[in-house]
Amino acid sequence: MKQIKTGFYVITVICLITATAFAANMSVQVRSGQVRSTPSFMGKVVADLVYGDQVITSEEQSGWIKIQVPAKGINGWMHSSALSTKKIELKAGSAGVTQTASGQELALAGKGFNKQVENEFKAKHPNMDFTWIDRMEKFQVNPNEMQRFLKQGGLQ
Repeated sequence: MKQIKTGFYVITVICLITATAFAANMSVQVRSGQVRSTPSFMGKVVADLVYGDQVITSEEQSGWIKIQVPAKGINGWMHSSALSTKKIELKAGSAGVTQTASGQELALAGKGFNKQVENEFKAKHPNMDFTWIDRMEKFQVNPNEMQRFLKQGGLQ
C-alpha cells in the first residue's frame, strides 16, 4: 500500500511539473495584437491586447501560443511573433525602465524593425518609394468585415 501511495505522489508531481512546464508569463511586444479563437490568422478575433500587456501562456501550436489574461477574462491564441518572454513595463519609475520609447519606435517595433534596421534597409534600396507602404500601414479592416469577406469567398 505504501508503494502505491508513493507511486501516486510521484505521478502527481510529474503531471504537475509537465502541466506547468510551458506555462509562463509573456508580454505583448507589438503596438496592438489580436487574440484569436483558433490558432490561425483566419480565426475570429476575440480581443485586442496592446504593447506591454501581460499574458499567461499554456501551450504552443505551429507558431501560435495559447494565452489568457484572467483579469480581463481573455482566452485565446496569439501568434508567437507578437509576444516576448521579456517583461515589458510601461509604468514610469518601474525597476528596469531606463528610457521611454517614442511613437515612431513603437511603430517600427510593431513591424519588427528598429530605426537602425530601417535606415540600413533604406540605404541598401535608395530608389525604393515607401509612400504606399506608409499609407497601407494606416489601413484598418474591421474584423467583422474580414469575417464576412472570408465567408463570402468560401475561405477557411
